[in-house]
Amino acid sequence: MSHSVLRARIAWWLMACAAMIWLTLVVGGITRLTHSGLSIVQWQPLAGVMPPLDGAAWQAEFARYRESPEYRMVNAGMSLEEFKGIFWWEYGHRLLGRLDGLVLALPLLLLWRQRAVDAALARRLAGIFVLGALQGALGWYMVKSGLANDPRVSQYRLAAHLALAFAIFGLLLWTALGQLRPREPVDAAQPGLRRAGMALLALLFVMAMSGALVAGIHAGKAYNTFPLMAGRLVPEGILMLDPWYLNFFNNPATVQFDHRLGAALLAVLVPWFLWRARGAGARARRAAAFVLAALALQISLGIATLLLAVPVALGTAHQAGAMLLFGTLVWLNHELRAAPRPTNETAAPEGAAVV
Repeated sequence: MSHSVLRARIAWWLMACAAMIWLTLVVGGITRLTHSGLSIVQWQPLAGVMPPLDGAAWQAEFARYRESPEYRMVNAGMSLEEFKGIFWWEYGHRLLGRLDGLVLALPLLLLWRQRAVDAALARRLAGIFVLGALQGALGWYMVKSGLANDPRVSQYRLAAHLALAFAIFGLLLWTALGQLRPREPVDAAQPGLRRAGMALLALLFVMAMSGALVAGIHAGKAYNTFPLMAGRLVPEGILMLDPWYLNFFNNPATVQFDHRLGAALLAVLVPWFLWRARGAGARARRAAAFVLAALALQISLGIATLLLAVPVALGTAHQAGAMLLFGTLVWLNHELRAAPRPTNETAAPEGAAVV
């Protein structure tokens, strides 16, 4: 197999892995919005692959749930059939997480055994797999916060869980792009443009995490008007909690205002950055067009989600759109970075893929 063909196959495999992370995010969003995330009260990484298969198994699973705070305080009197409705969403989310790991690990082991990847790429992909395993543990740590006295997951743990998902998605996509499109230097005289691109990516990442805080404290159910909040640009009570810094994590008015402010910043900074990058080359301009389209879609989804008080379909689409926007900006940043020219000392052996 030629070097270029191998690189292309590795790229599309990693793209598929990134797409599965996105799908897992979508199912996770539905799980959260349908209040299904606390339906499975045990973490069994291996045994939990199999769902209940008969009536006795379902009754045992339901009995465990009936002892949870969520059942006692929120869903008392729920029937077994109603329980199955929330169980399957959480089960599907966990199953997808396990499949994500397998889809990454099994081809990687095969490629490593065949010595088809160089050591640097193998280490990077192994590191991403470790992050995926940590993501599973972090997901359970998040769920555990809702199995205590208050049947609501911690917004801090929810944000951490989402942050790691975005990080894994971004690393997979960046690595895939490095395999799919060998890059020529764009403009080594403009390092400021590349720094601005990475800063914008960091801002979008923070914006997504603020969305997790909005979801975690149900701030999207308040102030369902736009552009004003209760008739004001800056709502009253924005610093009502003491100490003051808790407002940025626990006060629905502050958390939603910050999320709106982040969207406004992106609405200004992204077009400005795309204008600056207009001379970066055809591939970068193509990526920039997708970034602009994804931003317009995401802002529209956010406004509609807010005005309709977070229906499941729109809330899920808004979360999915955040990762798609993040992915397009990763793509643009990749096109703007100059690749080192290969030398005899650094070139990979024939048939091996590189980072």
